[in-house]
Amino acid sequence: MQDFINNISRYPRFLITVCLGIFFFLFERLRPLLDRPATAIALITSIVATFVFLTFTLRAMLGLSPV
Repeated sequence: MQDFINNISRYPRFLITVCLGIFFFLFERLRPLLDRPATAIALITSIVATFVFLTFTLRAMLGLSPV
């Protein structure tokens, strides 16, 4: 039973490691775009627009507020 609990307790750490790995990979791929002001503004605008789009979509799908 102790082995089972030890095995199950590793899953949250694995999930955090995978999420951080994906975040760092994407950040390294997008970092060269932040060197020039025009591409930096476009990148930040697209990230904010994606976040707003997902927020409005999930609110409408879950019925949290009338859109």
